[in-house]
Parts: sequence; C-alpha cells; structure tokens
Amino acid sequence: MNMHGRAGYALSAMRLLKREDEVSKPEAAKPAAAKGMAGMVVGDTSVGYVDGAEGILEYRGYDIRVLAENSTFEEVAYLLWNGRLPTAQELQAMKAQARACRFLPQEVITALRIMPKNADPMAVMRTAVSMLAHYDPESEDNTPVAHQHKACRLLGQISDVVAAYERIRRGEEPIKPRMDLDHAANFLWMLTGEDPEPLAAKALDQYLLLLAEHELNASTFTARVIASTGSELHSAITGALGALKGPAHGAAVQEAMVQFLEIGSPDNVENWFEKGRAEGRRVMGIGHRVYKVRDPRAGALMKNVKMMVDATGERRWFDIASRLEAVATQDPYFKDRNLSANVDFYSAPLLYSIGIPVDAFTCMFAMSRIVGWTAHVYEQQSDNRLIRPLGNYTGQHQLPWTPMEQRK
Repeated sequence: MNMHGRAGYALSAMRLLKREDEVSKPEAAKPAAAKGMAGMVVGDTSVGYVDGAEGILEYRGYDIRVLAENSTFEEVAYLLWNGRLPTAQELQAMKAQARACRFLPQEVITALRIMPKNADPMAVMRTAVSMLAHYDPESEDNTPVAHQHKACRLLGQISDVVAAYERIRRGEEPIKPRMDLDHAANFLWMLTGEDPEPLAAKALDQYLLLLAEHELNASTFTARVIASTGSELHSAITGALGALKGPAHGAAVQEAMVQFLEIGSPDNVENWFEKGRAEGRRVMGIGHRVYKVRDPRAGALMKNVKMMVDATGERRWFDIASRLEAVATQDPYFKDRNLSANVDFYSAPLLYSIGIPVDAFTCMFAMSRIVGWTAHVYEQQSDNRLIRPLGNYTGQHQLPWTPMEQRK
C-alpha cells in the first residue's frame, strides 16, 4: 500500500473510531430548553408592549386603559398600522377606504352556502380567508402599499364572513354592508338586519379595541413565522386563525361562557366553584400566561358589560361573572399563584349580551386581532430574517443500520 493509500486508510479508520466514540460517549450538556419558549425574546417589535408583572398593555406606546377611555377601534387600527394616531382627516380617509373594502366576492358567499351548517365558525373563517387570496388583485404582492390595501380589505371581509355564515346557517340571506356605519355597528347590522342599538355598537367597538393587539401571542407569532418565509399576507393570517382556534388561545372565551351557562344562577356560584375545585376543574377566564396581576383589559370589559346590563336589564351573566371572580380570587390556591380575571372572563358575558352565538365568540376575537396581525406581518417583512429556532434533541445518535430481514 502506498503512502496515499495508508493515509486514506488511517483517515477512514479515525473517522470510524470517531463515529463509534460518538455513539458511546454521552453528549456534552446543552442549555435546558425553554418549554413553550417561556421567557425567550425572539425579536424586536414596536407594535405592542406587555408587562405581565405590572399589568401593563400598550399599543404603540399608548396604555390600553387610556385608549379604552378615549379612542375607537378604527382609530386604533390606524394607530397600529401607521405607528401614530391619525388626524381627523386621516381617520375619515381610512374609514372611507375600509368601508369600500367590506364586500365579499360572490364566489366566497357561494362557498359559505355549501359549508356544513354545523361547521366550526372558526374553521369556516380560516377557509374563507384562504379563499379570499384568490380574489385579491394584490395577493402575491408584498410591497408596503399592497400590504396596506390587503390589510384594509381583510378588516372588512373578515367581519362579513362571520355575519354572512351566521345568517346562512340560520337559514337566512346574507345582508350587504352599509357605508354609513362604523365597523362595529355595521357588523351588527349585517348580523341582524336591524339598526344597531347604539350602546351595543359602542360595547362591541370597545371589545374590538381591547383585543386588537397583544405582542407575540401564539397566533401573532404564527403569522410572523409564516411572513418570515416570504409568504404573503393571506397565508400568514390563515395560519394565525389556525392558532387562534385552539382552546389554549382564542377559543378559551367560548369555554368561559359555557362555564357561566353551566353555573346558571348567581346563587349557584359557590356550589359550582367548590365542586369544580374538588374535581380539579379549571375556572375558565381566571389566570393568564403572562399577567401575574389582573389583566388590564378586564376592567374596561367589565365596564362594558355593566353598560349592557343598564341597556338590556339582563344582569344574570354579569352577576355570575363578578361573583365567581370574587370567590375565586379569595381562594388560597388562586391567591398564592396570583391568578386573576383575564380578557376572556368579561368578554364572554359581553358578547353573549350583544347576541353573538357562543361558538362564534372566537371569530369575534379574530375580527379584532386582524389589525394586530397585519401590523406585525408588515413589521416582520420590513426587516425580515427567517424565523428558525433550534430544538433540543433528546434522541439517540449514529444508530447502526439493520437490514430488513434482521429486524425483529
């Protein structure tokens, strides 16, 4: 064997020994994985800010409580999309543009008609948004101007989908949007065919404002991951809807209302709570992944529920919710863990009092969060890098190949 052959043989032997050593030698310790990416910072954002310890939520630097007292959903949409509050002229121009985008393509309405009447409304919305991409003239255009147009169209179209499908599954005809109504009032018009009650429209507008943005929650992060691949807005929003549909995220508001319906009466709160604690059941709407104090949105939502109580005279669901919150937050288990009312707790009785079907509650969440999602997708695209985290591999390495006939 010549020197070249001996060197090649020696090198091959060293590689073989190294592979054998890798099989037997334990791997060097790796940093522990942050389960659920808890506490990890994955990027910069100027859209929303959350301080869970202090109970602070800000949109573009504005405290959510200040916005709830002074602003509207459409003004907040402008703020999130543009990074600043609008002038009166700018807000009117944005409203006019948004109202012109409210109409659904006839093909999408036809598709809604053939959906199963027992389909999950969130699944219907997810399908409809994906389908809307085919009828958007700028669907594949990721330029800033096209993104603004698409975001505006989706804002109007998503609310149309919710109202149209609800009427179709009730055996009624969809109602065309009105150009003289603001976003929340127009939705109630399309849902009922009646002039919206001003207090109900105001309460819904405030609900939409309060849920429009919440930093890198699961659905927003999903949208940003999809956008980071260079994919377009409709794909990112379709993915976000899939994430929001889960019971650990957007669908929790529906479970909160099911809970209140099960309780049935304020007089049954303590019995229900004690029985649930004995069975190890969760109290839906109490506790939050981020907030260690009361959710800053809960107070404003509670105020809106009170407003609907005054308007309708129906106070049962508000009384159940407020009594359950008082009972739960005095329980040692909840006190020790700083578990307080979250955004779902008072969203549920608010939406129910407005007349929204319980299984469509998560769709209302999406109607609001669409402005936050689209703002985040734009931010991701403006300074993009593919989001590609690492995994902490816990399996084996360099396993020997076993021929098929020798496997047991």
